[in-house]
Amino acid sequence: MFDTVHPPLFNSPTNGAGSDFDLWEQCVSSLKNKLSRTAFDVWIAPLTVSHLESRDAGFYLWCVCPYKGKIDSTLALYQADVEAIASKIQGASVEWVLIETVDHKNTDDDLNEKSRLTGQLAAPLTEQISEAHLESDRFAPRPDLAALEMGVGSSGLSARLVFDHFVIGKANQLAHAAAQHVAEQPGTAYNPFFLYGGVGLGKTHLIHAIGNQVLKSKPSAKIRYIHANQFVADVVGSYRNKTFDAFKQYYHSLDLLLIDDVQFFAGKQRTQEEFFYAFETLVANRSQIILTSDTYPKDLADFEARLVSRFTAGLTTAIEPPEFEMRVAILHEKSKTMGLALDDDVAFFIAKSLRSNVRELEGALHKLVAYSRFQSCAITLELAKIALRDTIATPRNVLSVDNIQKVVADYYKVKVSELQGKRRLAGFVLPRQVAMYLAKELTQRSLPDIGENFGGRDHTTVLHAVRKIGLERQNNAGLNHQIHVIEQTLKA
Repeated sequence: MFDTVHPPLFNSPTNGAGSDFDLWEQCVSSLKNKLSRTAFDVWIAPLTVSHLESRDAGFYLWCVCPYKGKIDSTLALYQADVEAIASKIQGASVEWVLIETVDHKNTDDDLNEKSRLTGQLAAPLTEQISEAHLESDRFAPRPDLAALEMGVGSSGLSARLVFDHFVIGKANQLAHAAAQHVAEQPGTAYNPFFLYGGVGLGKTHLIHAIGNQVLKSKPSAKIRYIHANQFVADVVGSYRNKTFDAFKQYYHSLDLLLIDDVQFFAGKQRTQEEFFYAFETLVANRSQIILTSDTYPKDLADFEARLVSRFTAGLTTAIEPPEFEMRVAILHEKSKTMGLALDDDVAFFIAKSLRSNVRELEGALHKLVAYSRFQSCAITLELAKIALRDTIATPRNVLSVDNIQKVVADYYKVKVSELQGKRRLAGFVLPRQVAMYLAKELTQRSLPDIGENFGGRDHTTVLHAVRKIGLERQNNAGLNHQIHVIEQTLKA
């Protein structure tokens, strides 16, 4: 299947930590001390290390997740922390890659025979597709294009993510209305439909809801939901295995293509080129394309101009962080689906304490329910304060430069060390200047103090960043939205 990517069956040379196992064990140990016991047991403990792969000036740390549906959520929650810890230990840049578990029930002979019969090969989630690399990296199974062409389990949609379970508020009402319109008339008015906003605000829920609605009204529709990383893997695998005709035949024949987190196409020229051709074909065939991203299309870094132009040719809609009333409604809706009645005072307490996104609210609710079951007692306000004390212990109105750097780094998918470093690469300059701007706006720190937190920079450098971002924010709607989302996360 396209949505099954297995790790290469070999380990690459390592340095720093000594071995892939040692590096991962040290990361796990650090995370265990940092996270609550529940968070660690749910998200980190089930993971196992695959291998450490040397690439260019850094490394890829490959780990296996036994639950495919948790891969995106795990990366969203902990990728920045893992990469920061691993990079510090390794003494070089480390990128964390999560992949689906391999079926170890088969013997090596069985796997080899299966590979011979089906032609399956593995594709890493990177775009290293030179002929030399294709020849040297040929050990594990690729996506099963034949099965996809026959429509075997190929939609990738989650049946539980439907419009009926989506809570509507001021922050997402326009996005919801547009999504319903697209679902009713796919491939007509809004093509592509581009949805953007921060992590955990409901983008994935909405696009799954569109897919499920289209599938309900037209069961024969050929629909495919994937994460952007999977499309990259499919491109790489198709080039490696010389199955590109099958790749094009599949993707170009879809009625509805939904791709999550399209920002992960950044810098991947071959992937962008192939997606451009697929995009053009699908639009010409009046097939619907739906994309999500964490940022406004025109602010996507390392993207071809022709792609960005097409992203904005349809309808572009933002989802904002939920307001208080919406957060309460979300908690009640989530508790209803879990089969429990949540008192208003408990819902109000959680909604006032956690403001940044829906995923955070859902996580708190799951933690509270689990705590009440372990303690065999009813859910009350007092119990909520005890169960969630780790989650909401830090006063939300106290901001530091460190807080700002971490949130900005998470938003722009860079490392805190890169905000503090001296490198002036385009991908680091804007996040660094935004972090300086917010540090001046949201804290009482002086310009020299802020500069010291950014690698010992001079106060004039900070002043330049503050003035520059302040001016650009007034004239650039996309940048203004980015900063607004970051501010909402910080002020939560």
